[in-house]
Amino acid sequence: MNKAPHPISDAEAQVMRQLWQRAPQAADEIAAALGPQQGWALATVKTLLNRLLKKGAITAERDGRRFLYVPAIPEDAWVADTGLSLIDRLFGGRLAPLVAQFASERKLSADDLAALKALLKEQERG
Repeated sequence: MNKAPHPISDAEAQVMRQLWQRAPQAADEIAAALGPQQGWALATVKTLLNRLLKKGAITAERDGRRFLYVPAIPEDAWVADTGLSLIDRLFGGRLAPLVAQFASERKLSADDLAALKALLKEQERG
């Protein structure tokens, strides 16, 4: 599976990032990693894991009395899908207004400008 059938919330994305860093993990391991910084109890993590399971974003395998969770979505596929969805929602699928908005809010670095120029040249060739 390459993408979740339903959008992933910000809280669910935190759990996914934890699993992309290291998998498989049990709920208590995820809670130990994310709980202190997010203020989440084990029950909250279990709720998020159940939501992700229902969305098809993760899989679970029984390991004795606990479950081990693994992402079912590659991180790069999720990032691409989320990025395209954002561009579609906010900018009608057009990239130029996104770049213009970003550039008006933050100064583009020399590296950013060079990367954008390289992308444009590549698109013109392709």
